[in-house]
Amino acid sequence: MEIIILPTSAEVGRTAAAHIASLVSRDPSAVLGLATGSSPLGIYAELARGVELGLIDFGQARAFALDEYVGIPLDHEQSYATVIRTEVVEPLRMNASLVQVPDGRAADIEAACDRYEADIVEAGGIDLQILGIGSNGHIGFNEPTSSFASRTRIKTLAPQTRDDNARFFASLDEVPSHCVTQGLGTIMAARHVLLVAQGAKKADAVAAAIEGPVSSLVPASILQHHPHATIVIDEEAASALTLADYYRYVYEHKPHWQRVPPLPY
Repeated sequence: MEIIILPTSAEVGRTAAAHIASLVSRDPSAVLGLATGSSPLGIYAELARGVELGLIDFGQARAFALDEYVGIPLDHEQSYATVIRTEVVEPLRMNASLVQVPDGRAADIEAACDRYEADIVEAGGIDLQILGIGSNGHIGFNEPTSSFASRTRIKTLAPQTRDDNARFFASLDEVPSHCVTQGLGTIMAARHVLLVAQGAKKADAVAAAIEGPVSSLVPASILQHHPHATIVIDEEAASALTLADYYRYVYEHKPHWQRVPPLPY
């Protein structure tokens, strides 16, 4: 697990974006896993800037969204289908036909989840999965006690998660109670996972995920077992880490051939 601690949230977005830009420059048809929420917005903004300058091309890239609410209308401004379209697909000029979002409106949700898993496999698997982390340690919508072997499925959202997401809705009552999410097993199958976190509210969850025991009570802690996990956080999100100075030292002394090139703009 590589831990990168940066002074500001803006630098978190820029550094994480450099990892994605480097992948797509090497493999234009790479398969990306797209997260929503506030954490990855800086990533998408930096990538969109590179696209606008003609330095990055996402036209051939495939993508699978991490999750979707159940029962929310497709055209609702907070459906993740809408969010992915407006915050990622359009700014990055992706081919919309190559971007999939879990179907939270299907008559047979379980069958739709199985198809989504099959589509990921058919695409060759996810090359890089973008992740945020919830204040209770969830990744995707895999709430505490989620199975480490879980695959795409319907989940009931924890009260804390609904409270956290209420800021995106007019009221808490409007926040859906269920979602479809890639499972922890699905996430762990990605060849590279890239988790970003900003702000003091995420500090305890970040510390538990990185330095705590691997436990289903902190779903993100399973990333300790991933062979290629990169965690990019700002100083506030790192404030509860015991070994923060060590992580800074390791990153500063990383061999030059392992360093991801910075964004060229």
